[in-house]
Amino acid sequence: MIEHTKVTDEYDNIIEIKVWSVRKSPDKPHGYKYSLVYIANNKRTIGYDNAEQKGDHRHYEAIEEPYSFSSLRKLADDFFDDIETYKRKHYES
Repeated sequence: MIEHTKVTDEYDNIIEIKVWSVRKSPDKPHGYKYSLVYIANNKRTIGYDNAEQKGDHRHYEAIEEPYSFSSLRKLADDFFDDIETYKRKHYES
């Protein structure tokens, strides 16, 4: 495993990041398996992962859509941008 981080934010929500280096394959052409999740009110509200046979994809509340992976840095940036957007919508309005 390259990275495993689990923290609680200022709203007692969980941010968990897991990244593994894996052999490149058709469903993991970049050589990484990853799971980034934001759990708010005991529900996954944001997630980025590349689960078996599903490829790279993103969850934002009830929406699941493909995600265009380009780098680990961009993945983390997109994940944290979504968290900030979620917080503004649900906690700061």
